[in-house]
Amino acid sequence: MSSVVDAFSQGLKVFSKTLRIITQERFEVHNITELVKGLPRLAGITHGIVTIHALHTTTAIFLNEYQQALLDDIKETLRSLITDNGTYRHNNPDYSDCTRQNATSHLRAMLLGHNVSIPVEDGKLVLGRWQSILFAELDGPQERQIHAQVIGV
Repeated sequence: MSSVVDAFSQGLKVFSKTLRIITQERFEVHNITELVKGLPRLAGITHGIVTIHALHTTTAIFLNEYQQALLDDIKETLRSLITDNGTYRHNNPDYSDCTRQNATSHLRAMLLGHNVSIPVEDGKLVLGRWQSILFAELDGPQERQIHAQVIGV
């Protein structure tokens, strides 16, 4: 299915909103799909794109299935790739002024990514059957912010 919208004659709109998430654990994953779904409607946009961007270097945003066994697998895979007991310069006061001992959080966030963009058609996010928008807290608990921007007509 395809559709064409003349953005110039329709008047291109840009809408931004900062979403707030309070996390409870050092390493947790939240499904933020429902938070994002209403943004095109708030912006009055029927065709366009939503970009979601994490405002922290120790968080991540990605698309995947929100199913507990898979979330456990994701966490375990990240822990095996980037071990908690590794020797990291970021955690060493001889090399870094960071006192949080959070090198693993930075490295895991780098693997997952900090933003996603999702098309909007007829005012709805275009997501696959099993796709959810997931936010990973990798250095909590903390209050976190996600910047959302909707662009379209």
